Amino acid sequence: MKLMLLLQKPGNRLTVEELASQFGVSKRTIFRDFNALQEINVPITWDKYSGYGVLPGYKIPPMMFTSKELATIMVGINFVKSQIDRQLVEDARGVELKIKNVLPEELVTFMTSLAESTIVDPYLQFGAEKTKGGNWYLISSAIAQQHRVQFRYTSKKGESKTRKIDPYILVFFQDHWNMIGFSHLRGEFRNFVLERVSALEILDENFERKPNVDTDELIYRFDGRSHLIELLVQKKEIGRLERNLPAKIFRREEKNIEEIKVGFEFDNLTFMNEWLLQFGKAVKIVGPEELKEKRKELLREMLK
Repeated sequence: MKLMLLLQKPGNRLTVEELASQFGVSKRTIFRDFNALQEINVPITWDKYSGYGVLPGYKIPPMMFTSKELATIMVGINFVKSQIDRQLVEDARGVELKIKNVLPEELVTFMTSLAESTIVDPYLQFGAEKTKGGNWYLISSAIAQQHRVQFRYTSKKGESKTRKIDPYILVFFQDHWNMIGFSHLRGEFRNFVLERVSALEILDENFERKPNVDTDELIYRFDGRSHLIELLVQKKEIGRLERNLPAKIFRREEKNIEEIKVGFEFDNLTFMNEWLLQFGKAVKIVGPEELKEKRKELLREMLK
């Protein structure tokens, strides 16, 4: 495949010696490969002055998919298209268009049918306005190159400050991108919602990742500031809670035939209190007492 792609470049002719050197094989192996290509009707040509190539105009498809692989790709594209981030949706449509341009007609028809009949998260796709989710691609480039970034960040209270960050990871949670990195202003790891980031630039400053900092620690913030939260969860809802909980369960115990006790750490009790309301009576708060009091206070406010 690499040999065919190399030879089909316009004006690209190479000698056997050059090909053998490029692939790190013998000239005999190159001749064997030429014979194999000719057996599958690849039109290899030769010129005594410039070397080997393929007949002008001959192209091999850069991508070949089975129908199952194509179905898998379409599920992924439709998942991205269902997200609320406008740029992600536009990029997914671009990928879909490029794939269609290199597929045989029968697979294009198959792909179009899949796109129309495979719906992912319809309430997000059809019921929510797409928003600007922040320049996740620029940040991912900075992470890959271990470059610091600088930007203006607007807090929930509307306060805007310039931040310099060593970016570590990007996390997409529910409906927005988050960047977790080391803040030079705070002197600690912080989370930044990308839709609140503006005037983003990659600085010409490298940084060294701190040793012994793993992804779980960054996402779940095992830094001593979190609260131990314990819940009794009805078994019929445990799967949904585990799939969507923005924390890592480290303790799980079957209490009776109907309930499971789980334990995890989380730093924002106000957020967790409101998040747990979606489970209604299926979740009971065991601790801490502060979270119980927040629940009572919130319910009183709702009853008003």
